[in-house]
Amino acid sequence: MDAARLAAQETHVRRAALAEQFAETRCELAQVLAGLAAEANAATWEQTLAETRAEIERLGQVNLAAIDELKDHTQRKEYLDRQFADLTGALDTLAEAMRRIDRETRTRFEDTFERINAGLRDKFPRLFGGGHAYLELVGEDKLTAGVAVMARPPGKKNSTIHLLSGGEKALTAVALVFAIFDLNPAPFCLLDEVDAPLDEHNVGRFCDIVRDMSARVQFVFITHNKSTMELASQLIGVTMLEPGVSRLVTVDVDEAVRLAAV
Repeated sequence: MDAARLAAQETHVRRAALAEQFAETRCELAQVLAGLAAEANAATWEQTLAETRAEIERLGQVNLAAIDELKDHTQRKEYLDRQFADLTGALDTLAEAMRRIDRETRTRFEDTFERINAGLRDKFPRLFGGGHAYLELVGEDKLTAGVAVMARPPGKKNSTIHLLSGGEKALTAVALVFAIFDLNPAPFCLLDEVDAPLDEHNVGRFCDIVRDMSARVQFVFITHNKSTMELASQLIGVTMLEPGVSRLVTVDVDEAVRLAAV
């Protein structure tokens, strides 16, 4: 009887504790009981609870610093995401700038190429007394393609500049240089014995075109040809009156002509 009374007392105490815990939920017992499913089974719940506790125990000790670590890693990730977004935006901006530069470069190259080509077509016949020449792109991509000079002096078939004689190469090069000067004039143009491989007829045509362009460009040329020297307004030469002693001689052509007339 004492054991029965102790068991009853224990059950009573446990029931009171459970009732107190249930009261903290602020729920009505009758409503909870009415809402239970028909297949509700305390034994099954106890088994599920035991399995859940066992799984929790297998997880080991709870890392109380995990929340702070998560916060730090979250902030780090947000910082890296911002950096990634900035880099991605910079790459997009750079790619767009490269595309814009590429388009502008192609447009300017095409315009420059056509204008120089037109200048070469104009000056080549004047230097050769006929024939024609033009520039040709070698390659599909205009930005990486090479440029070939196609020239046909009077009485010859179409050929590249490599198949021409020395004088013809010189005149073709002069025509190309002068075409570039027309496009983007420089303060002066230096010609170093360009007329050396030319015959008298070609020298005359060379002098004619230099005379025409001298109104826009100041020419400084080195020459041994008398016809070319006649173009100059100032002559500068080196003479050796004594062996081993050089002397610089400067002649103002206009002044020399005036003195000769007197």
